[in-house]
Amino acid sequence: MKTISLLKTEEAISYVKRTFTDELSRKLSLTPVSAPIIVMDKTGINDDLNGIERPVKFPIKSMQEEQAVVVHSLAKWKRMRLAELNIEVEKGIITDMRALRPDEDYSRLHSIYVDQWDWEKHMFKTDRTLDYLKETVKKVYESLKATEQKISEKYPGIDACLPSEITFIHAEELLKLYPELSPKEREDKITEKFGAVFIIGIGGKLSDGEPHDGRAPDYDDWSTKNEDGFYGLNGDIIVWHPTLKCAFEISSMGIRVDKKSLKRQLEIQQCPEKAELKFHKLLLEDELPQSIGGGIGQSRVCMFMLRKTHIGEVQVSVWPDAIKAELAEEGVALL
Repeated sequence: MKTISLLKTEEAISYVKRTFTDELSRKLSLTPVSAPIIVMDKTGINDDLNGIERPVKFPIKSMQEEQAVVVHSLAKWKRMRLAELNIEVEKGIITDMRALRPDEDYSRLHSIYVDQWDWEKHMFKTDRTLDYLKETVKKVYESLKATEQKISEKYPGIDACLPSEITFIHAEELLKLYPELSPKEREDKITEKFGAVFIIGIGGKLSDGEPHDGRAPDYDDWSTKNEDGFYGLNGDIIVWHPTLKCAFEISSMGIRVDKKSLKRQLEIQQCPEKAELKFHKLLLEDELPQSIGGGIGQSRVCMFMLRKTHIGEVQVSVWPDAIKAELAEEGVALL
């Protein structure tokens, strides 16, 4: 019986991934492209995440022992690929990204193995606005809504629960609403209330001197003053998980840095030397298109759509024995 159940789960996972890929690609005019699992070290191409996570690194014998790193994500690689493929404005690319993050803390939502839809869209420089960001977020959310509806029709017992519209709120506004709570507790409060929210301005310090969450300085723009008088042209899509009863991050995304915001953010995070790396030089020399993009967790989307309570139910990874024993007691079957 367990084998049959796992096989049905695998079939459902494939259906979710196909459906969402088709919906998102249509909404955002994205073309699927191949993605790397490794990039060269010391090029600035790999995602530094919060700047403290260790990438998996190894020497390449036939390249004079130069170091390669397993990607954390493709946040910057995609922008380079837009230029290399000469993607026209208002078109973009989407990839099946596979990454390893060995410093990730295990939880029901986190694994050291990461699978994402990494997408990037060429945009007009004049569209570096909050309105354009919100319109793009709405399209991503519409793709989630359409996928959930198809899942609820195909699999009896899974009822659609996403609200008709996503709610927008800046991290500073959220801090003012719940000043006594931690950022994650604020996310729980606001997401339980509205069902789906986009928190704007992830990475820059708020009025309490702390950022809502960390963000690298060289892809999303979190420091530009927007039309609402706050800072940031990026954010996170978060939904309320009906089974886990908690805020559930689906995606981080945003309008990418231009020359001005890149320099500013490198200074803020005290790493101006990165301006000498390959990716950063290309951007500062106007060799890269202005873009908007993000990462959408594939396992996260599958967890939500299939109402699973542990990420190991929708992806194959490695788990400590204590976690496996705990989940076995709950009757949770890991893939």
